[in-house]
Amino acid sequence: MAEEKKAQAAGVWPKVKPFVNGGVSGMLATCVIQPIDMIKVRIQLGQGSAATVTKTMLREEGIGAFYKGLSAGLLRQATYTTARLGSFRILTNKAIEANDGKPLPLYQKALCGLTAGAIGACVGSPADLALIRMQADATLPAAQRRNYSNAFHALYRIVADEGVLALWKGAGPTVVRAMALNMGMLASYDQSVEFFKDSLGLGEAATVIGASTVSGFFASACSLPFDFVKTQIQKMQPDAEGKYPYSGSLDCAMKTLKSGGPFKFYTGFPVYCVRIAPHVMMTWIFLNQIQKAEKKMGL
Repeated sequence: MAEEKKAQAAGVWPKVKPFVNGGVSGMLATCVIQPIDMIKVRIQLGQGSAATVTKTMLREEGIGAFYKGLSAGLLRQATYTTARLGSFRILTNKAIEANDGKPLPLYQKALCGLTAGAIGACVGSPADLALIRMQADATLPAAQRRNYSNAFHALYRIVADEGVLALWKGAGPTVVRAMALNMGMLASYDQSVEFFKDSLGLGEAATVIGASTVSGFFASACSLPFDFVKTQIQKMQPDAEGKYPYSGSLDCAMKTLKSGGPFKFYTGFPVYCVRIAPHVMMTWIFLNQIQKAEKKMGL
């Protein structure tokens, strides 16, 4: 009986391992990068440069402000990153099997990344909405603040005040942004690993760091315009007549393009790149270390 249970566990673990590893690595990376993410959101909300935002937050809110929304960030990684990295590995493994074990061409990796990003965004959108609102709350007038105490309180209040479907407010741009980010992040990482390892003959550590850096850059460049629109949609408030400033993501994109030009979408790009690239790098590095530990333990 005991051997039968062990056999069942051994059969389940390979299927869930990519999801568990992805979620854990993403959560560890978020714990490190949360302060930079907070500054990025404040810049996109028009509070000034990175230096100005940092000084203002320290003076008016204290060091704890940099970790506001951490619970939502961890919940987001536990849902979004678990789903996207797990799905990507499952999809690429299936594609490699169909390709007779040969390495996948870049376009197939990109398609797997797009699909994995869409799956992860659909699963993680509620936590992402809670994260954005918690981070933006302090920028609102006192009368308009929602004062969420943690991610689960935010989700409860959103459902109670706005309905269940409100958890997916802004899900359209969230999904599109996730597809763009993961196409850049996942496909470029696998492609870079092959290049650094097979073509340049680099060692494991150099390969992981180099591929992670390339992955972080392409993830940033591909996703920031969609991230900007997503943030504007998720943090918007109705006016005195109950009307929202944007009717949807396309309306937000067109109004932004008209008022600020194409470069408006890249507001806060240096900070965004500094935030996204290290998070991507640390996610891959943590994932690599987790996989090495599992290998030593025979998992």
